[in-house]
Amino acid sequence: MYERCAVIGLGRTTDPRTRVLQRASVIKGFLFDLDGTLVDSERETAEAMARALSRHHAIEIEQYDRDFIIGRSWLAIYDSLIARYPAITWSRAEMIARTAALRDEVIAELGIRVMPGALDVLRWTRAAHKRALVTGSSRAEVQQVLPHLGADATFDVIVAAEDVTRSKPAPDGYQAALAALGLAPHEVVVVEDSEAGITAGREAGCRVLAVRAGNFGGWKQDHAHHVVDTLDELTPSLVELLLRDYG
Repeated sequence: MYERCAVIGLGRTTDPRTRVLQRASVIKGFLFDLDGTLVDSERETAEAMARALSRHHAIEIEQYDRDFIIGRSWLAIYDSLIARYPAITWSRAEMIARTAALRDEVIAELGIRVMPGALDVLRWTRAAHKRALVTGSSRAEVQQVLPHLGADATFDVIVAAEDVTRSKPAPDGYQAALAALGLAPHEVVVVEDSEAGITAGREAGCRVLAVRAGNFGGWKQDHAHHVVDTLDELTPSLVELLLRDYG
């Protein structure tokens, strides 16, 4: 069900930040959201979706539909679209596939923004921790984005939109990731940006760190255990603080 990516190597690092976590914490894994947390590609998804519907259904979506994508999974996006545009005949799977087929075209034109601090966090969390990506994006969209995050964007588990029947704020995705990693909720930190994602992480029993930088929808974030401006602030010292305050 889940895609297996490059296996994390244990203890093979000279990064002092990683050594701090190896010595001082019981955190064994990080569960990352994708869009709004590691990258900003939701606008590219919206444009690809708009082009797909225009070319194949002669439907011109409104700005509302583009904005609705931000912070939401394909389950919610599709339900909104078919309610607003009854002429759509595609299934959710076909909508996702048609959109993904045009995302490469859009990304080539517009590029993808990597969120501040994302590359560094992916680098220092890689060597000594299990990692999962838990996203409302489709698996095809994930594979389009990961190359833009570099060699450290490898995950033991990817839980994508098609892998769960309930999207965030339901905890299903995070629960599935925990089960696949063989970790307990108290052994991980969830990194999120959206209100629904934070709720999902907390409902799964995890410590949740929220990041303001990608919160383009202005979502409520005060129910996270801790909120930072950018991923630059996610350091081993901050993880130790989370362990101390929410152990």
